Amino acid sequence: MRNRGRSPRSRDALANTRDACATLDQKFSRPKLSAMTDKNIALVPEEGWHCLHLFYQVEYGQWQLLSREDQNAAKTNLSSLVQEVRAMESTQLLTLSIVTPKADIGFMLITPDLHNANKIEKQLSLSLGADVLTPVYSYLSLTEESEYITSEDEYAQTLESSVRNNSAKLDEALATFRERMKHYRQDRVYPTLPDWPVVCFYNMSKRRGEQRNWYALPYDERRKLMKGHAAVGREFAGKVKQLITGSTGLDDAEWGVTLFARDTFQIKAIVYKMRFDPVSAEYADFGEFYIGIQLPLDELFRRLQL
Repeated sequence: MRNRGRSPRSRDALANTRDACATLDQKFSRPKLSAMTDKNIALVPEEGWHCLHLFYQVEYGQWQLLSREDQNAAKTNLSSLVQEVRAMESTQLLTLSIVTPKADIGFMLITPDLHNANKIEKQLSLSLGADVLTPVYSYLSLTEESEYITSEDEYAQTLESSVRNNSAKLDEALATFRERMKHYRQDRVYPTLPDWPVVCFYNMSKRRGEQRNWYALPYDERRKLMKGHAAVGREFAGKVKQLITGSTGLDDAEWGVTLFARDTFQIKAIVYKMRFDPVSAEYADFGEFYIGIQLPLDELFRRLQL
């Protein structure tokens, strides 16, 4: 009977081929799925915190189908979730009653980890029960500082010659400037959201048309325009607090703008005055405006008649 087994030479060749394939597999293998999906690996940006605006409509027909016991349990669930989120490190959550029927209830979330932002968004959406909250608008962005901020050298050039030529006075002026810029950066990149009652949110982008293209302008010209734009904003210091968050590549527009005020007049006034500034008048496109009122949850439930 003929021997059908492999010769020692062919077995050695096969073994060498397998070893070579194993080496290639190790060299070019994909990352393990567990490493790609490990929820314990934080997704924290190099700079800034994630900012998520969420607006929902209450489905009152679905809510009325719940028993009084289930309704109370649902409100307790949302209250517990809000407390849990607010206890998380570097995380803030605002609860809003939205004015006008564009939405009923809104949340503004700031948190470093994208995993947490994603998880909290899912929990909020289901917090009052399945199909009770229908999302009508959402926006994801990152806190950031402006690329047009004044440098130390530029600030020094604005000082009087008597200060620039006196080393002690110059050092004192620059130390004050550094401290002011430190607070500015903290407010922009790692902010503490104010408890002012009126909250306005809208998105905006810079135009890229044939006649007006913001991104085709030289940096120095853009910087000059933005300095004038910022000067208008400073006129409302103490009346309006602004948080500008970047969203290029994260959502449909390029920035999210959140304004905080103690009354709607100041919101209207700053937006109106900004419209005459060239940055807005010639280069800006705006999305829908949402106005909300910051309320504690117990009052929010009463306002929504839940």
